[in-house]
Amino acid sequence: MAKRKLQRFADVATMSFVVEPPIEMVLNNNSPIKGNWRKDMFKNDHPIVLELGCGKGEYAVAMGKKYLNKNYIGVDIKGARIWYGASTVREEKIKNVAFLRTRIDYCTYFFEENEVDEIWLTFSDPQRKRPRKRLTSKIFVDRYKEFLKPGGLVHLKTDSSLLFASTLEQIELQGYELLEKSWDLYGEMIDNLDQDTQEILNVKTHYEQIFTDKGFDIKYVKFKIH
Repeated sequence: MAKRKLQRFADVATMSFVVEPPIEMVLNNNSPIKGNWRKDMFKNDHPIVLELGCGKGEYAVAMGKKYLNKNYIGVDIKGARIWYGASTVREEKIKNVAFLRTRIDYCTYFFEENEVDEIWLTFSDPQRKRPRKRLTSKIFVDRYKEFLKPGGLVHLKTDSSLLFASTLEQIELQGYELLEKSWDLYGEMIDNLDQDTQEILNVKTHYEQIFTDKGFDIKYVKFKIH
Protein backbone atom coordinates (compact mmCIF):
# COMPACT_ATOMS: atom_id res chain seq x y z
CA MET A 1 0.00 0.00 0.00
CA ALA A 2 2.80 2.44 0.92
CA LYS A 3 4.60 1.68 -2.33
CA ARG A 4 1.43 2.31 -4.32
CA LYS A 5 0.96 5.65 -2.57
CA LEU A 6 4.50 6.69 -3.41
CA GLN A 7 3.93 5.74 -7.03
CA ARG A 8 0.80 7.87 -7.13
CA PHE A 9 2.58 10.82 -5.54
CA ALA A 10 5.29 10.54 -8.17
CA ASP A 11 2.74 10.27 -10.96
CA VAL A 12 0.80 13.32 -9.75
CA ALA A 13 4.05 15.30 -9.72
CA THR A 14 4.32 14.84 -13.51
CA MET A 15 0.86 16.31 -14.22
CA SER A 16 0.93 19.94 -15.36
CA PHE A 17 -2.68 20.49 -14.28
CA VAL A 18 -1.92 19.58 -10.63
CA VAL A 19 -0.40 22.40 -8.57
CA GLU A 20 1.64 21.18 -5.59
CA PRO A 21 3.15 24.28 -3.97
CA PRO A 22 6.18 23.87 -1.69
CA ILE A 23 5.68 24.98 1.90
CA GLU A 24 8.03 27.95 1.36
CA MET A 25 5.64 29.32 -1.26
CA VAL A 26 2.75 29.02 1.16
CA LEU A 27 4.61 30.67 4.03
CA ASN A 28 5.78 33.54 1.84
CA ASN A 29 2.40 33.92 0.08
CA ASN A 30 4.10 34.23 -3.29
CA SER A 31 2.30 31.71 -5.50
CA PRO A 32 2.61 32.67 -9.19
CA ILE A 33 -0.72 30.98 -9.98
CA LYS A 34 -2.65 33.38 -7.72
CA GLY A 35 -4.79 35.57 -9.94
CA ASN A 36 -3.58 33.71 -13.04
CA TRP A 37 -5.58 30.47 -13.08
CA ARG A 38 -7.54 31.44 -16.19
CA LYS A 39 -4.55 32.74 -18.11
CA ASP A 40 -1.87 30.26 -17.12
CA MET A 41 -3.78 27.05 -16.34
CA PHE A 42 -6.95 27.08 -18.42
CA LYS A 43 -6.08 29.51 -21.24
CA ASN A 44 -9.60 30.99 -21.18
CA ASP A 45 -11.71 33.51 -19.27
CA HIS A 46 -14.46 31.15 -18.07
CA PRO A 47 -15.83 31.17 -14.50
CA ILE A 48 -13.89 29.20 -11.86
CA VAL A 49 -15.58 26.69 -9.55
CA LEU A 50 -13.76 25.14 -6.57
CA GLU A 51 -14.44 21.75 -5.01
CA LEU A 52 -12.92 22.12 -1.54
CA GLY A 53 -11.92 18.89 0.15
CA CYS A 54 -12.38 17.20 -3.21
CA GLY A 55 -11.07 13.76 -2.22
CA LYS A 56 -10.93 11.83 -5.47
CA GLY A 57 -12.35 14.79 -7.37
CA GLU A 58 -15.54 13.12 -8.55
CA TYR A 59 -17.54 16.34 -8.57
CA ALA A 60 -14.89 18.46 -10.23
CA VAL A 61 -14.34 15.89 -12.99
CA ALA A 62 -18.04 15.16 -13.60
CA MET A 63 -18.97 18.84 -13.75
CA GLY A 64 -15.96 19.68 -15.90
CA LYS A 65 -17.05 17.10 -18.46
CA LYS A 66 -20.59 18.45 -18.45
CA TYR A 67 -19.92 22.20 -18.40
CA LEU A 68 -17.18 23.06 -20.84
CA ASN A 69 -17.82 26.78 -20.32
CA LYS A 70 -16.59 26.62 -16.70
CA ASN A 71 -13.25 25.80 -15.11
CA TYR A 72 -13.11 23.43 -12.13
CA ILE A 73 -10.40 23.12 -9.49
CA GLY A 74 -10.39 20.32 -6.92
CA VAL A 75 -8.57 21.22 -3.70
CA ASP A 76 -7.32 18.61 -1.23
CA ILE A 77 -4.21 17.92 0.84
CA LYS A 78 -4.19 14.19 0.04
CA GLY A 79 -2.15 13.59 -3.10
CA ALA A 80 -3.03 9.90 -3.27
CA ARG A 81 -6.73 10.82 -3.43
CA ILE A 82 -6.23 13.53 -6.03
CA TRP A 83 -4.47 10.97 -8.21
CA TYR A 84 -7.79 9.27 -9.05
CA GLY A 85 -9.45 12.37 -10.49
CA ALA A 86 -6.23 13.61 -12.03
CA SER A 87 -5.75 10.29 -13.83
CA THR A 88 -9.21 10.65 -15.38
CA VAL A 89 -8.40 14.19 -16.48
CA ARG A 90 -5.22 12.95 -18.15
CA GLU A 91 -6.77 9.88 -19.77
CA GLU A 92 -9.81 11.73 -21.10
CA LYS A 93 -7.85 14.89 -21.97
CA ILE A 94 -10.20 17.13 -20.01
CA LYS A 95 -9.00 20.71 -20.45
CA ASN A 96 -11.11 22.57 -17.88
CA VAL A 97 -10.28 20.62 -14.70
CA ALA A 98 -7.23 21.13 -12.49
CA PHE A 99 -6.19 20.27 -8.94
CA LEU A 100 -4.49 22.14 -6.12
CA ARG A 101 -2.82 20.10 -3.39
CA THR A 102 -2.95 22.22 -0.24
CA ARG A 103 -4.83 22.71 3.00
CA ILE A 104 -8.13 24.52 2.56
CA ASP A 105 -6.95 26.94 5.26
CA TYR A 106 -4.35 28.19 2.76
CA CYS A 107 -6.65 28.84 -0.20
CA THR A 108 -6.36 32.61 0.19
CA TYR A 109 -2.69 32.24 -0.82
CA PHE A 110 -3.64 30.77 -4.19
CA PHE A 111 -6.69 32.72 -5.36
CA GLU A 112 -6.96 36.43 -5.98
CA GLU A 113 -9.84 38.69 -4.97
CA ASN A 114 -12.95 37.94 -7.10
CA GLU A 115 -11.14 35.10 -8.93
CA VAL A 116 -13.62 32.37 -7.94
CA ASP A 117 -17.31 32.22 -8.89
CA GLU A 118 -18.60 29.20 -6.98
CA ILE A 119 -17.65 26.73 -4.24
CA TRP A 120 -18.73 23.12 -3.67
CA LEU A 121 -18.27 21.39 -0.31
CA THR A 122 -18.84 17.69 -0.86
CA PHE A 123 -19.06 15.54 2.27
CA SER A 124 -16.73 17.64 4.37
CA ASP A 125 -15.56 16.45 7.77
CA PRO A 126 -18.29 17.56 10.25
CA GLN A 127 -15.63 18.30 12.88
CA ARG A 128 -17.83 17.18 15.76
CA LYS A 129 -15.58 18.55 18.49
CA ARG A 130 -14.12 21.54 16.62
CA PRO A 131 -16.93 23.70 15.17
CA ARG A 132 -14.50 26.43 14.14
CA LYS A 133 -12.89 23.93 11.74
CA ARG A 134 -16.13 23.25 9.86
CA LEU A 135 -15.89 24.45 6.28
CA THR A 136 -19.07 26.50 6.66
CA SER A 137 -17.99 28.18 9.91
CA LYS A 138 -17.58 31.95 9.89
CA ILE A 139 -13.80 31.59 9.94
CA PHE A 140 -13.78 29.64 6.67
CA VAL A 141 -16.52 31.64 4.96
CA ASP A 142 -14.60 34.84 5.76
CA ARG A 143 -11.65 33.26 3.94
CA TYR A 144 -13.86 32.45 0.97
CA LYS A 145 -14.91 36.10 0.82
CA GLU A 146 -11.32 37.01 0.02
CA PHE A 147 -11.49 35.29 -3.36
CA LEU A 148 -15.17 34.57 -4.06
CA LYS A 149 -16.98 37.09 -6.21
CA PRO A 150 -19.73 39.16 -4.56
CA GLY A 151 -22.88 37.08 -4.63
CA GLY A 152 -20.80 33.93 -5.24
CA LEU A 153 -22.49 30.60 -4.57
CA VAL A 154 -21.62 28.01 -1.94
CA HIS A 155 -23.05 24.48 -2.17
CA LEU A 156 -22.91 21.87 0.60
CA LYS A 157 -23.81 18.18 0.29
CA THR A 158 -23.47 16.12 3.44
CA ASP A 159 -24.74 13.11 5.33
CA SER A 160 -24.07 14.87 8.64
CA SER A 161 -27.07 16.33 10.45
CA LEU A 162 -24.65 18.15 12.75
CA LEU A 163 -22.81 19.91 9.93
CA PHE A 164 -26.03 20.67 8.08
CA ALA A 165 -27.76 22.18 11.12
CA SER A 166 -24.61 24.16 11.93
CA THR A 167 -24.50 25.49 8.37
CA LEU A 168 -28.14 26.59 8.45
CA GLU A 169 -27.45 28.31 11.76
CA GLN A 170 -24.49 30.18 10.29
CA ILE A 171 -26.51 31.23 7.24
CA GLU A 172 -29.06 32.84 9.53
CA LEU A 173 -26.57 34.35 11.98
CA GLN A 174 -24.27 35.82 9.34
CA GLY A 175 -27.01 37.00 6.99
CA TYR A 176 -26.07 34.86 3.99
CA GLU A 177 -28.80 34.42 1.39
CA LEU A 178 -30.39 30.96 1.57
CA LEU A 179 -31.36 29.74 -1.90
CA GLU A 180 -32.10 26.01 -1.52
CA LYS A 181 -32.15 23.55 1.36
CA SER A 182 -33.23 19.97 1.97
CA TRP A 183 -32.76 17.51 4.81
CA ASP A 184 -33.47 14.69 2.36
CA LEU A 185 -32.24 15.64 -1.09
CA TYR A 186 -33.21 12.48 -2.95
CA GLY A 187 -36.38 11.84 -0.99
CA GLU A 188 -38.12 15.21 -1.10
CA MET A 189 -36.35 17.75 -3.24
CA ILE A 190 -34.49 16.57 -6.29
CA ASP A 191 -37.53 15.72 -8.42
CA ASN A 192 -38.72 19.33 -8.09
CA LEU A 193 -35.55 20.77 -9.59
CA ASP A 194 -34.79 21.40 -13.25
CA GLN A 195 -33.09 18.57 -15.12
CA ASP A 196 -29.75 20.36 -15.29
CA THR A 197 -29.58 20.78 -11.50
CA GLN A 198 -30.77 17.20 -10.96
CA GLU A 199 -27.89 15.89 -13.06
CA ILE A 200 -25.36 17.87 -11.01
CA LEU A 201 -26.77 16.78 -7.66
CA ASN A 202 -27.02 13.17 -8.78
CA VAL A 203 -23.24 13.00 -9.09
CA LYS A 204 -22.16 10.88 -6.13
CA THR A 205 -18.73 11.00 -4.55
CA HIS A 206 -17.09 7.87 -3.16
CA TYR A 207 -18.15 8.81 0.36
CA GLU A 208 -21.69 9.73 -0.65
CA GLN A 209 -22.19 6.31 -2.21
CA ILE A 210 -21.04 4.68 1.01
CA PHE A 211 -23.44 6.78 3.08
CA THR A 212 -26.44 6.28 0.78
CA ASP A 213 -25.80 2.52 0.71
CA LYS A 214 -26.03 2.58 4.50
CA GLY A 215 -29.37 4.39 4.35
CA PHE A 216 -28.25 7.88 5.36
CA ASP A 217 -30.32 10.84 4.13
CA ILE A 218 -28.28 13.25 2.05
CA LYS A 219 -28.65 16.93 2.88
CA TYR A 220 -28.10 19.83 0.50
CA VAL A 221 -27.97 23.59 0.87
CA LYS A 222 -27.07 26.41 -1.52
CA PHE A 223 -26.45 29.96 -0.34
CA LYS A 224 -24.95 33.27 -1.43
CA ILE A 225 -22.33 35.26 0.41
CA HIS A 226 -22.87 39.02 0.18
